[in-house]
Amino acid sequence: MHFISEELEDYIERHSQNEPELLAQLNKETYQKVLLPRMLSGHFQGRVLSMLSKLIRPKNILEIGTYTGYATLCLCEGMQENGQIHTIDIKEELVDFQRKYFDKSPWGTQIIQHLGEALLVIPTLETKFDLVFIDADKENYINYYEMIIPKMNKGGIILSDNVLWSGKVLEPLEKNDSSTEILLKYNELLKNDPRVETVLLPIRDGLTVSRIL
Repeated sequence: MHFISEELEDYIERHSQNEPELLAQLNKETYQKVLLPRMLSGHFQGRVLSMLSKLIRPKNILEIGTYTGYATLCLCEGMQENGQIHTIDIKEELVDFQRKYFDKSPWGTQIIQHLGEALLVIPTLETKFDLVFIDADKENYINYYEMIIPKMNKGGIILSDNVLWSGKVLEPLEKNDSSTEILLKYNELLKNDPRVETVLLPIRDGLTVSRIL
C-alpha cells in the first residue's frame, strides 16, 4: 500500500542520500533470487535507518529479523568503531546470502548472526543495547518488546517496523487477523508506556521510534 503517490515517493528517494553501491547490489540480488523481496527495507527507509544510527552512535545493536541483511548494513553505518550488531532470523537458507554481503562490508567481523527463534535467542544475549530494530513476525512484537526493555541502556532507541500494516490499523478488524490485532495493541502500548517516549513516523509501512526514559 502506498500512503503517498509513487511519484512523490520517487521524488523523496531522488532527493535523499544515494544508495551505497554494495546495498544496491544486495537489493538487486534479493529481487532476483529471494522470495518476498518487498520485505527489503530498500533505498529510502535504509537511508532513514542509516541516519538514525549515525545520530545515535550505538555501540551495541540488536536486529530482530535479518532477511537478506539490507537493514543490518544500514544500521552498521552509525555503529561505533568497536561496536557489534546481533541480528536474528529463522531462515537458514538466507544465512550464507547474508554473510556474503556482510563480509563485503567494512563490518563483517562485527556482525553476529543468530539462527533461530528470537524469543529463544534474546534471553541468551548478555549485552546491553543502545539501538534495537524490530522487524520480524508481528504477532510477537509485544513479546519482543517486553524482553528487550530490560536489556536497553537509558536513552537507547527501539525502532519498530511495519506498525501501520498497509493501513489495516484503520480498518475494521477481521476475524482471525491476529497480526493486525497485536499491532493495534502494540501501538497503544508504545504510546502509553511510561518507560518510553514514542513517535510514529509515516515512513514506508510505518516506523516507530521509541526512546528509553
